[in-house]
Amino acid sequence: MISNLGFPTDIDFLDHLKNHTASAHKKLENLSVSKSILSADMKIGEYCHYLSLMYDVHKSTEDVIFPFLKDIVFDLKEREKTHLIYNDLLFLNFNKDESSIVFENQKITTAFALGILYVIEGSSLGGRYILKNVETIQGLDQQEGISYFTGYGNKTGSYWKNFLNTLTEYQQKNKCENEIIEGAVYAFECIYNHFLNTSKNEN
Repeated sequence: MISNLGFPTDIDFLDHLKNHTASAHKKLENLSVSKSILSADMKIGEYCHYLSLMYDVHKSTEDVIFPFLKDIVFDLKEREKTHLIYNDLLFLNFNKDESSIVFENQKITTAFALGILYVIEGSSLGGRYILKNVETIQGLDQQEGISYFTGYGNKTGSYWKNFLNTLTEYQQKNKCENEIIEGAVYAFECIYNHFLNTSKNEN
């Protein structure tokens, strides 16, 4: 156990979690839709498609996963992202007619749900990296239509460390490392399948 900027983290547990999800994470990153968001030649249509996919991911997280964690993660309201994506799509005149379910609520435990949220919150860190590319694209270079990737802004690091603190404390108390890892792998697999199987809406 060490202290990192005031937030204790269990290095062994977090290393295990990262290592056991590495291949699923890489698999998701290698999808063409994932790569498109980092391309200097990204088109607005590709950007809207990615946002639409992530809207589904976050809506499913907020509808299905958050209720399992309301007594564990106390700032869930501040971690909601669907309204940010909706506003970005609205600015881009993209019509989001319906949302797909990404996560099912069957057989989900609190530990499993924490594993899913680990993946979702981790995407906020990646979002800061993606933002550097997105805000160079013509049509997005006036700081509008990018609120999702802006996310927590300069508080992104502290939000992540706060979550890791909650995650590790829960794991230490309940000895549920395997369930958390299973939830994280499940999240990556669900997002991968959603990205792979959802066709682009040319509206």
